[in-house]
Amino acid sequence: MAIIITDACINCGACESECPNNAIYEPAEDWKLSEGTYLKGNVVLPNGTKINAEEIQEPIEDDYFYIVSDKCTECKGFYNEPQCAAVCPVDCCILDENQIETEKELLAKQRFLHNKNKI
Repeated sequence: MAIIITDACINCGACESECPNNAIYEPAEDWKLSEGTYLKGNVVLPNGTKINAEEIQEPIEDDYFYIVSDKCTECKGFYNEPQCAAVCPVDCCILDENQIETEKELLAKQRFLHNKNKI
C-alpha cells in the first residue's frame, strides 16, 4: 500500500524531507515524476500508467501536504518503516487502503524509480 496524508495534517513539513522518493509535496505544489528519481521522458509505470516523467503535474491537494502514490514505496528498499509516518507529530501519514501493493511490488517500484541504468 502507498501512504496517504489525511486532512488532519498541520502542514508542519516534517515528512517532506524524510521521503527518499521525493513523493511528498507541499499543498498546491506542482510535481514531476522525475523529481528525486532517475526517470526521464516517457515511461510506463509498474501499474501500466503512461506518463512523461518530466511533465509538470497538477497538485493532488491544495490544503495540506500530499503524497504522490506512484512515487511512494513505503520506504521499502531504504528503511524498515515509512519515514513520513515515523516523524509525523499528528499521525496523519497512514496506509492507503485504496492503494494495496505487496512488499514485492513496492520493492519493484523502488528499483524502477531509482535504477540509474534505465536512463
